[in-house]
Amino acid sequence: MTELKIQHILTLSYLLSKGAKYNYVTITTSSLGKNIDKSQQAASKHLLELEQNKFITRIISGRNLSVKITSKGFSEMVKLSSILQKSLDSSPSHVDLKGTLVSGMGEGAYYMGLKGYTKQFKSKIGYVPFPGTLNVRLDKKIHQESIKQFETLDGIKIKSFSDGKRTYGWVKCFSAKLNNSINCQLIILERTHHDDSVIELISKTCLRKNGKLKDGSKVSIKIEINS
Repeated sequence: MTELKIQHILTLSYLLSKGAKYNYVTITTSSLGKNIDKSQQAASKHLLELEQNKFITRIISGRNLSVKITSKGFSEMVKLSSILQKSLDSSPSHVDLKGTLVSGMGEGAYYMGLKGYTKQFKSKIGYVPFPGTLNVRLDKKIHQESIKQFETLDGIKIKSFSDGKRTYGWVKCFSAKLNNSINCQLIILERTHHDDSVIELISKTCLRKNGKLKDGSKVSIKIEINS
């Protein structure tokens, strides 16, 4: 069976959007090329290949070109759509990270104890965090790159606030598990002294004590992605 190529999928997608499932639609190779980001010559070649493989039928009348997708062409697109949807639906809704426990700068306890934060933590994540954060250095580049996506994800938003003297930045929380057993939250801060290699975790209890951890301990973190 002839397999669809990427360029064929793009062309068929455009034709479907123009109504070519049931009707012959009049197009030009220049407009097709523009819409699939290819040259006019490439678009013309795509149509010829699709016709040769019986994915479309063409009627040429003078300078007018009319195209309709065959039942074979439509069936192949449905199969592709089904495969893609199944893959998207089955994709994991969490991110797995590994790193090494390191000491922070000691500021976590102060910030986590501010009333402007604690009231919101209590109402939004259900508890007031233990004073302080657990700092984990992500040693591998793949984990450092993976954590960047959380900057654009929503999470549970702890709003910024002011005490009249200074403004404190927002915090985003994501449910997580430390070493597959301890519930905690990854926090993404609007303002931080850390680079992308260090993440911070908070919990209801002392994570160091609860996990029997010390500087240099190797840890794993599974972070849930809010849908």
